[in-house]
Amino acid sequence: MSTHQPNFWDHPERAQQTLKSINQKREKLDSLQESFKALEDAKLMLELIVEDNDQSILEELNQESKKIEASAKELELRGLLSNPEDEKNAILTIHPGAGGTESHDWAQMLMRLYLRWCERREYRTEILDILAGEEAGIKSVTIEISGRYAYGYLKAESGVHRLVRISPFDASGRRHTSFASIFVVPEIDDDIEIEIDPNDLRIDTYRASGAGGQHVNRTDSAVRITHIPTNIVVTCQSERSQHKNKANAMKILKSRLYQQKLQEERAKRQKLEDEKTEIAWGNQIRSYVFQPYSMVKDHRTDFETGNVQRVMDGEIDDFIYAYLLNTPQINKEKTNH
Repeated sequence: MSTHQPNFWDHPERAQQTLKSINQKREKLDSLQESFKALEDAKLMLELIVEDNDQSILEELNQESKKIEASAKELELRGLLSNPEDEKNAILTIHPGAGGTESHDWAQMLMRLYLRWCERREYRTEILDILAGEEAGIKSVTIEISGRYAYGYLKAESGVHRLVRISPFDASGRRHTSFASIFVVPEIDDDIEIEIDPNDLRIDTYRASGAGGQHVNRTDSAVRITHIPTNIVVTCQSERSQHKNKANAMKILKSRLYQQKLQEERAKRQKLEDEKTEIAWGNQIRSYVFQPYSMVKDHRTDFETGNVQRVMDGEIDDFIYAYLLNTPQINKEKTNH
């Protein structure tokens, strides 16, 4: 379809989708052209070094080579993200496992990790719902992450994450193991219709809770929505307005239902709630070991690094890349499209 086609704008929503598709393809083409240009520039630098023995540009060539390598890796990553939902925004939820304060602190550490990762990618984030722990950390958090391919990348993070460290909350200085689960769904577009019968919803309002007394809303602005047929429960208390919290909770619910619909259509996994595993030993997808040695290892791909601090600062692209490149299910989906 062309934007010059008669009656193109008679259907604004369809026209916007067409323009969006064109812009996405143009962005991919521009990225390829920029990579080819950078490669040609690097070849010219190399020729100058060889022919004129110009060592002054050696460091510049080294930096340019690193940029080309990073660009090529990014293009390869995006090539692995072929499912329609991969380009969408993401809604990420973190729940601590058993263990009280220790696991609540671990959940907050993971929240910081993903917020830092989003900063590196210049993704916009909004905390839709957060519940503080009683002594430290958080009991749960739901974050909306806006940016192209946010879901495609972050779907690699869904699962149980395990921490091993000397607990700062243990006066005896003993080593503790903690667990937290990451749950990621794509945010659905407004033009995708997810039918929700109002009679299937139970909507409760309650007073928002959190640390810092003066900042806690003293009205019943927090919203909890239960979708009775699926027993999916979502909450939102980030806004002072009950109306805004309800709108955000409905957004999360629609995304959860959309994800469930995709899974049912493909018949690849059980229903959304059934795929959740116990947040405990033996189910972890990744381990973060602080003591007695430093290591982060993904148990699905065997990719690991000894630089724990770098990972905790949000540098997890290598883990995502390894997952997308080596997971048979992902490659199978790519082949089927």
